[in-house]
Amino acid sequence: MSLDPSFVGRTYPPTAPYQVGREKIREFATAIGAADPAHHDPTAARALGHPDVVAPPTFPIVLTLAANQQIIDDPDLGVDYSRVVHGDQRFAYTRPVVAGDELVCVSVIDDVSSRGGHGFLTTRTEVATAAGEPVVTVWSKLVVRGEG
Repeated sequence: MSLDPSFVGRTYPPTAPYQVGREKIREFATAIGAADPAHHDPTAARALGHPDVVAPPTFPIVLTLAANQQIIDDPDLGVDYSRVVHGDQRFAYTRPVVAGDELVCVSVIDDVSSRGGHGFLTTRTEVATAAGEPVVTVWSKLVVRGEG
């Protein structure tokens, strides 16, 4: 089943709010080898003008993976997840993610195309505070490998 291009522009419901915790930021930073003290130490983060520890730039993947699950699970779109490989990821920040943020994601299908027998799906996830303040936009490209 190929991806349905009529889904371009489809917006999925907002996720439940995600409470960004200090320990989650520290764990993520440690896992990716991000040693900047602002990711681990509230005092270091405050010295840079942040209210608490700052998440590494790729931290929103934690939230957007869950948000994009709505798209992957949409049976009408036609994503065979067993054939998916990650193609690309981009982040455009309005402000950093910090411990204490309560974030909500809204995902949109930006593009669906087919090349060389493979499907390409580009999603855009708007990450904002529960109060509606924009934080970061995340684009993700998935490649659905063709059969054969």
